[in-house]
Amino acid sequence: MAVFAFSVAPLGAGESVTQQVAEAVRIVRESGLPNRTTSMFTEIEGEWDEVMPVVQRATEAVGAGGHRVSLVLKADIRPGRTGQLDAKVQRVEQALAADEQESGHA
Repeated sequence: MAVFAFSVAPLGAGESVTQQVAEAVRIVRESGLPNRTTSMFTEIEGEWDEVMPVVQRATEAVGAGGHRVSLVLKADIRPGRTGQLDAKVQRVEQALAADEQESGHA
């Protein structure tokens, strides 16, 4: 299992790329895999063989207008672990809460 973060955008498509990015996000959401979209990246969790075709389809959709495409991909590969899309964030939040309690800023 792994958590993948990726950002895909057309190059030379003009000022706004909202519609192309929305189509990529739609493809990720329709995959049924756990995912989250932030202002800079879309995160998706699953096995390599599940995630890579989704990233490929999203990338191809963004480039459908014949545009050059920029793809940034990062992966946290941790075999045997699931639910890390949320668990990683929860561990950081717990550490911050513990720090606040220790310093008396709760």
